[in-house]
Amino acid sequence: MAMDSLTFGNHELPHVIIFPFLAKGHTIPLIQLVHHLRHHQIATVTFFTTPGNASFVHAGLSCDGDDDVAVVELDFPTDVVGIPPGVESAEGLTSMASFVPFVDAVSLLLPQFEESVAAMQPPASLIVADPFLYWTNESAARLGVPKVSFFGISAFAQVMRELRIRHDPCVVLRPGDVDKDGNPATFTVPEFPHIKLTYEDFMAPFGDPSAVGPMMELDTKLGKAIEESHGLMINTFHGLEAPYIEFWNEHVRPRAWPIGPLCLAETATAPDTAARPSWMEWLDEKAAAGRPVLYVALGTLAAIPEVQLKEVADGLERAEVDFIWAVRPKTIDLGLGFEDRTKKRGIVVREWVDQLDILRHTSVRGFLSHGGWNSVLESVTAGVPLAVWPMNADQPFNAKLLVDELKIAAMVWTNDRTIRGLVPSMEISKVVRELMHGGVAVWEKRR
Repeated sequence: MAMDSLTFGNHELPHVIIFPFLAKGHTIPLIQLVHHLRHHQIATVTFFTTPGNASFVHAGLSCDGDDDVAVVELDFPTDVVGIPPGVESAEGLTSMASFVPFVDAVSLLLPQFEESVAAMQPPASLIVADPFLYWTNESAARLGVPKVSFFGISAFAQVMRELRIRHDPCVVLRPGDVDKDGNPATFTVPEFPHIKLTYEDFMAPFGDPSAVGPMMELDTKLGKAIEESHGLMINTFHGLEAPYIEFWNEHVRPRAWPIGPLCLAETATAPDTAARPSWMEWLDEKAAAGRPVLYVALGTLAAIPEVQLKEVADGLERAEVDFIWAVRPKTIDLGLGFEDRTKKRGIVVREWVDQLDILRHTSVRGFLSHGGWNSVLESVTAGVPLAVWPMNADQPFNAKLLVDELKIAAMVWTNDRTIRGLVPSMEISKVVRELMHGGVAVWEKRR
């Protein structure tokens, strides 16, 4: 149902169409953008999703008083080869080999999207879409509506992606290449000679080696979608990434607008809310006892093997720190007796949590993370130091920025110093102790 247009003074506000890629990590910052637009009365908004994602979208919009935003649900295609039945979000994929088929299936929403936008009153003024919805460029052109891309990665990662294309470092780097010390060989980025990246840093965006071909084709479509947009919105700010924002705008196109950190547009949940979850009450108890807590969350897309999660569990137990661990998948076995042995110090949560609320809690003093950009921004704005464990996508680039340049994070190393190696429990224990007992720069904790 279309919402009535808002007015500001005697002027009708622009009508902005927002369409995220169907994954929670891509959807959250665009929900936060809606909060910003509505709070400042900048625009009236229509948000696109599918029935399987609608409850998550409605919950995110209503939590900050934006429940009057129009949400349009496009019917997701059924019986798509390579995608489990009923899956409408990337988090539901059982393997990253299904990712490209899933992106292709999302493109089948094009006719419904165009029909809906064409019928809107007031007419759409602007389309803001994720580059994974590369086909929205053609839709926008046919509809005569300007379109900008919103890519929820760091400016650093965006620039490194561009320079990978420009220099093709994988011509000189090979899998398994090592330096004289036995560490992975590196490529020096000509435009930023202080930056040295490995083969896996560059190849991580393409996921599993067996999927490199299709993923590289998809990457080309993403790049074209951004290049042919009227502009690029990025969820960052000059205080964090000024050199890379400036480089993009001087040497690459289209113009990038840093509009973050968008997580600041989302207000904290009131502490006396009736529906306050049990884990927040647990954090309240830790705060009252003066016990600092480590938050552990390793992303929603990567399927981490059980053997690796058991190493994490053993490392947390060895570290003897208080912790809250949002674990995925919910059925994972963390080892016989682990939760019973650590129940006085730790809590394992096997459902979706409000990460921003957790990080803003006064008891949380460290974050063991995969280094996804949403998590980075939420941690930085909450003043919580990070230990980063990059696994795929833009995460190795984020880790490089945080650990080597900004020096606000500790690195979690695998046994062979590649992103595909095993992280042993002793490494988890060592890094967690360092994080919780000093040694990592931290911004003042927001109260």
